[in-house]
Amino acid sequence: MALTKTQQRIRRHKRVRAKVIGSESRPRLSIYKSNTRLTAQIIDDTKGVTIAAVSSQNEKGKTPRERAEQAAATLAKSAGAKGVKAVVFDRGGFQYVGTVKAFADAARAAGLEF
Repeated sequence: MALTKTQQRIRRHKRVRAKVIGSESRPRLSIYKSNTRLTAQIIDDTKGVTIAAVSSQNEKGKTPRERAEQAAATLAKSAGAKGVKAVVFDRGGFQYVGTVKAFADAARAAGLEF
């Protein structure tokens, strides 16, 4: 029986999450990408608390990639205000290309360390 794309992504995400754990000193930057938007949150897994969150739905831009880059800058600014400088990147089972890569590069450029 062949797996659907969603089932394949969930399987990849489980593999990633088995290795990527956020701590107080390096929280986890988790992303989710749909066809129309990208959401991201910085999570401290030891306390189970979301430190900062952002959605590209609220950003202005022509393409999903531009909106994701603006969302990354907003998230990095918000995280910096709360004292977070270094994070562990959780790509959520999505391939590291396109919008996901643009988001990660923009977050690095805005001051977050991966």
